[in-house]
Amino acid sequence: MQGLLLCLLFSLGGKSKSHRYELNHKKTYEYKYVGTITIGHDMPDLAESGVKLLCNVQIEGVSPQTFLLQVSNVAFQEQNGVPGNSGFTSSPKMSKKLSDEITKPFVFEYMNGRVGDIKAATEVSDTVVNIVRGILGFFQVTIKSTQRVYELEESGIHGLCQSNYIAEEDEHEQTLTLHRVVDVTNCRQKAAVTVGLALASENEPSKQRGDNIVAMVKYMYTVKSTSDGGLITMSRAEEKHHLSTLNVKGGNSKLLAIKEITLLKVLDSEGTHTIGPVQSRGNIIYKFGNELKQIPIVMMNLENPVPKIVDLIKRLAETNTNKELSGASTDVIEVFQLMRSASLEDLETLWRQLSDNQEHRRWFLDCVVEVDDERVIKFLERRFQNGDVTANEATQALLLALNHLKSELGTVDRSKGFLHMPFVKSNQLLWNTAVLSYGSLVYRLCEKIQPCPVTAVQPLLDIANNGLMNKNEEAMVLALKALGNAGHPSGLKTVIKFLPGISANAVDLPTRVISTAVDSLRHLARRDPHSVQDIALSLFVQKTLPAEVRMLACMILFKTRPPVALVSTISAVLLEETDLQFASFSYSLIKSLSNSRTPDNHHLSTACNIATKILAPKLERLSYFTSMAWHTDWFNTFLAGVTNELYMLKNAADSMPTTIIGKGKFHIIGRIIEMLEVMAVNNLLNIQLADWQSFPNSKPLFSGYARVYGQEVFFSDVNKEVLQQVFKAIDLNEGKDESPLRKFLKGLEEGALWHWTKPYLAYETRFIQATCLGLPVEISKYYLALTAVTANVKAQITPPVQQHVMELFTSEVSLETNGHISITKDIFAFHGINTELFQFGSELKCKANVNIPWKFMLNMNGREKKFELDISPYTDVTEVFSFTSDVYAVSRNIAEPSFAKRTPIIPITAESLDVISAATEGSQDFHLTSQFCAESSKYGTAICMEAQARRAHFFDEYPLSCLAGYSHVAIQLKPVETKRPIEKIQIQISAGPTKTLLNQIVSLVRKLIKRNSEVIINPVVVMKALALSDAAKPEGFTAAVYSLPAAQKDNIQFIVSEVGEDANWKMCTETINTFVLNQVHFRWGAECQSYELTVNVARIQEPSSKPTLSAKVNWGNLPMYMNNFELLPFYSYLIGLHSQPDANPDHEFSAKVFNALPNTGDIIIKTPKVGDTDLR
Repeated sequence: MQGLLLCLLFSLGGKSKSHRYELNHKKTYEYKYVGTITIGHDMPDLAESGVKLLCNVQIEGVSPQTFLLQVSNVAFQEQNGVPGNSGFTSSPKMSKKLSDEITKPFVFEYMNGRVGDIKAATEVSDTVVNIVRGILGFFQVTIKSTQRVYELEESGIHGLCQSNYIAEEDEHEQTLTLHRVVDVTNCRQKAAVTVGLALASENEPSKQRGDNIVAMVKYMYTVKSTSDGGLITMSRAEEKHHLSTLNVKGGNSKLLAIKEITLLKVLDSEGTHTIGPVQSRGNIIYKFGNELKQIPIVMMNLENPVPKIVDLIKRLAETNTNKELSGASTDVIEVFQLMRSASLEDLETLWRQLSDNQEHRRWFLDCVVEVDDERVIKFLERRFQNGDVTANEATQALLLALNHLKSELGTVDRSKGFLHMPFVKSNQLLWNTAVLSYGSLVYRLCEKIQPCPVTAVQPLLDIANNGLMNKNEEAMVLALKALGNAGHPSGLKTVIKFLPGISANAVDLPTRVISTAVDSLRHLARRDPHSVQDIALSLFVQKTLPAEVRMLACMILFKTRPPVALVSTISAVLLEETDLQFASFSYSLIKSLSNSRTPDNHHLSTACNIATKILAPKLERLSYFTSMAWHTDWFNTFLAGVTNELYMLKNAADSMPTTIIGKGKFHIIGRIIEMLEVMAVNNLLNIQLADWQSFPNSKPLFSGYARVYGQEVFFSDVNKEVLQQVFKAIDLNEGKDESPLRKFLKGLEEGALWHWTKPYLAYETRFIQATCLGLPVEISKYYLALTAVTANVKAQITPPVQQHVMELFTSEVSLETNGHISITKDIFAFHGINTELFQFGSELKCKANVNIPWKFMLNMNGREKKFELDISPYTDVTEVFSFTSDVYAVSRNIAEPSFAKRTPIIPITAESLDVISAATEGSQDFHLTSQFCAESSKYGTAICMEAQARRAHFFDEYPLSCLAGYSHVAIQLKPVETKRPIEKIQIQISAGPTKTLLNQIVSLVRKLIKRNSEVIINPVVVMKALALSDAAKPEGFTAAVYSLPAAQKDNIQFIVSEVGEDANWKMCTETINTFVLNQVHFRWGAECQSYELTVNVARIQEPSSKPTLSAKVNWGNLPMYMNNFELLPFYSYLIGLHSQPDANPDHEFSAKVFNALPNTGDIIIKTPKVGDTDLR
């Protein structure tokens, strides 16, 4: 909003007046100001939160171009609850705290109708200065006296935005009514900050279809003509934001901001002013300050953070050693918040206090990495230089710190020091992590600053060039992977040096290095698609290159989304291709892309569809025994979808793929998130397994990498030397007592206690923009994962292992253990106002808990192939899984942090029902409380599931309302009363000796030839699950597996029997497998006689018929719950099948599948009483 130029021309009694609006420095203007913001769903009966600020504003001239603004009578009010039931209530403590700052004098420049530099005392916070900007924003407006409708781009508190004006003049009242609409969604220079979305690439085709945030501001001015010029007597601004997680109208989270000023009086200035020292705080455009340091889901006093952090970490370490983690999430978030407010000296103090205790040390190192600026770099530098941490601790800390660091020139420059530290280079995994993580930091910097400075990527270029000069394969691969992470345009020239046929000075390099160089172009394919297209196409057509390199070039080429002409060129090359592996891979990729439905592939899928029709006659019949690529995706009108890709690269000499790459992407409105990508390379398939020691040490036997959000975070090469080290580690004769395996076994026999915890902030994204009131509205998402494992183990091995680990399989092992695994996943989403003084808005909280306690004893006799597991029964209710989700209207302020308000969006009422309430026509409220238990009196345990849900009555009309409600699901293990006390549950597994079994089978076959019907064969495997008690016989179940392989047929029998007094329930299963027939026969009930079911699957291939797959299900007596299948015609109609009546057998269900045409098939399903269902 540029300028305040009010030129109002009125004529009264023939007397001309000057109406050019300027603040008169000889006058004092006093206005009443009211600013209100509410955030909610703007629906009745749904809770919302908000604040209201009331004050008087006095503007007095100091000089012709300088004015003094003073605020008085400050009142701060809060609202939290359902509108109409709860209004705004005053907060005296917060009013006083705000008044202490905002009542200090503010000086601003004003010339030619524009607000210039704003000055305030140094102790005034940025938040308060921005509130004053919101007040001054009323005086920044452009009026053109010669036009009634006009538009222009002008600066204001939101930035440089487009404004549209309509002016209405009332000559009788001598007033001008001005309407102004500001589009704050599409500002060219927007007062907004994005955090954590650098790795989620923008998807412009998707954004053109819809966006998840829409914002607009409307102003209305009433300007009265006076003898001194125009005078604003009243002005009102209304700003609306609509936030939707999906492209759905209705049910969105909404922000409504309203501010008003009303002229109270105009007085002559007294001419004396006492201002005091002030400093420049910027112009009218919103300036970001401490809100970037304030996590929006906690509000706490950040003064003196060291003792607070120490107390929290000690509490976390103590309470989460033997208990579940469900209550630790808030404490961990508070530690993150306090860490970010601590100074470097505070971090050093904390290290000295906490590093001696192993539990405290681990919690501190896991939390300090969330300090996202240069402080954490300096802290880790000191630890590495002093050797205070192990290589394992350093690797974990450096990985998280660099990937969570703010991408700024200062932090990037400071992080270069890690690449020159001897401590970092002393451990290969730590060195790899440092180089890859630095590349990720450079990538995020290039997303923020364009053009991206060359100095940022120079260390990686030096590592790559030195590796090339010294022919160091490991160094070249690492540097190229880091350059791939960075995606820096200046890295392209260096990558070209590693590509044959592209570089002017070609160097003979291993295929592994060339492949890594090609793969390093993946991010540049988006940033510089034309250059990458030329390089990838050149590699694509070079038939002298290994097929693996050409396949990777094909993948990169299609990442650039080539136009139709280039895809046609690719098709022409493939028509002349002689390498079937390469041709099959390229064609399968083109064919799968032709079916893509995501907006980013819209034009590419059309081009690939044309190419598929050209290539199909030649390449359609290539089978899955060649290299293949699969691309599948799903995208709907909600502008959300998923993409899955799988690539299998093979050699002509191998039937199994040597390289497998899998990746998954998630599409959300305007963004593409590459969630996970994994790759595995197995070169061992090229040689005989017994000859692996003859494999060259320079070539890895196995390779793999993992990428998260498109960034490679881990890769590993397993060569012959690594395998030899592994075999040496498990060799008990290696170093005698120094053998790692011998130490491990000795520790188990003496008894070992192991405890491990890991807090991990996996996801933090924030989008903050200004509002017309000068308060920042924020949309943020947090994903926090906490894991804790505690295990007590003690073992007894008889006889002790002497020579090799394989002796364990012939020894008697007794293992006694107890412990627990606790995993907590928390998702927080916030939409509201977030400052260091107060927070309010809508907050989504989702929590998933997994808690698995155990206590058992394992006895294993490897020689006799017997395993026995004794489990202690549960005596207390144990919740093994729970999921809870709700949306709240929250209000917090720093003056009263302990009195935070949190109201469920859908308030809990007494009308909540214990069953699904499909209620009356006038109400669509949904309330559910359900519980189901499956009890086993034999084992004294019950598995129970309970579910609760509350939803608003707008669910049918607005699908997003399904998120605004309470949800709870839990699975519990409960003890059940039994007739006798159960001491333990015992599971036994025993397998017959192989030689004995083979002799029995041979003997049995001979007896069958002699038609001897009295044949007895021992089972292959026997399993027992028994509840044991000293006072009674065991109860439970026993299962046995019998196998009888014969010529052209395999016969397997599986028998389950109930164990206990008067128990006669059994289930008998028999399977017969031949080349053309697979049959399973079930019998169960009393002595396997009550019920019967047979399933037959056969392949039919007669000379005069089409290949057919037939399946039949025949049954005799069945339980009642298996006889209820009467709605098949209805369901067949829903999915588009044709059905017709037919006389089918009463106890038979059959289905046939056969080829009707080369690319189509027919299905015929026959059911009793229902008819014939035909799908074509």
